Amino acid sequence: MGLIAAGGFSYFVYQAVFAPNTNFEESTKTIYIPSGAVYSDVAKQIKPLVKDFYSFNKLAEKKGYTTNVKAGRYILKKGLNSNELVNALRVNNVPVQLTFNNQDRLENLAGRIAQQIETDSIALVKVFKDSVFLAENGFDNATALAMYIPNKYEFFWNTSAEGFRSRMLKEYKKFWNEKRLAKAKTLELTPNEVTVIASIVQKETAKVDERPRVAGVYMNRYKDGWKLEADPTVIYAIKKHTGDWERVIKRVLYKDLELESPYNTYQNITLPPGPIAMPDISAIDAVLNYEKHDYYFFVADVENFGYHKFAKTLAQHNQNKVNYVKWLKKKGIKR
Repeated sequence: MGLIAAGGFSYFVYQAVFAPNTNFEESTKTIYIPSGAVYSDVAKQIKPLVKDFYSFNKLAEKKGYTTNVKAGRYILKKGLNSNELVNALRVNNVPVQLTFNNQDRLENLAGRIAQQIETDSIALVKVFKDSVFLAENGFDNATALAMYIPNKYEFFWNTSAEGFRSRMLKEYKKFWNEKRLAKAKTLELTPNEVTVIASIVQKETAKVDERPRVAGVYMNRYKDGWKLEADPTVIYAIKKHTGDWERVIKRVLYKDLELESPYNTYQNITLPPGPIAMPDISAIDAVLNYEKHDYYFFVADVENFGYHKFAKTLAQHNQNKVNYVKWLKKKGIKR
């Protein structure tokens, strides 16, 4: 009789600890445990995912998990037993692959990041604009966007706003290595100034292979003391002036060129005070390695969409511009 009882107890232990205890058909289930969560919060998520919550709960108590919940993103595989499930929740916080690019403002960046990790956009904007942090690291409100290098990064889902910012500062310093800094110095530009020009290049062309040539145009104008006269800076100035960041402007009008703004490169010979967008790495490197040529003008090529026609003189440029204006009129693009 004792042997039968012992055998029954062993079977119970096996069933409670080592038998598969998942209750979903998918290969995996992902749960997110927020910062500050307690065991009851986790239990609500786990109950629908296990066949025997009683066994899971008892084992969680025995292994001390009920008083030591850890925030994060956890992936539970189909067929795990209670022991494996508890262990996964104790130590297997799985990072997310976080990506961002082409954000025009810190607010847009914050919104994009908040979609991928726990922290919210309000907290992110607050730390992004922290004046003490910016001053200590060579930025201000106008240049703050330059610190965030577009790429794919691995983050824990429960990373705080401060944690995200700290990591991005490290990535910024890693990106601006000795080689890139030396190239910027040769151009007599700071990293922030390179980023400003790169942001204009980014907005002018989506063609990566054309960016060094476009960058060359702006570097020629900048070095020779010309106004950059870049339409994207006017568009940015209009949006900033009106506060309407969702406005779509397909065509810059002559009256727009009169807008007084430090971002209007038709009015100012100096560079804008900060980037007008978040440039890709390809745009930044296009400025650092700009194509050496004698072009000072360019206009959209209506025969090769996405690319531009370049000119060395204003007369050549005006001739190229004729076809572009005709195309705009034909398409009925007035604004």
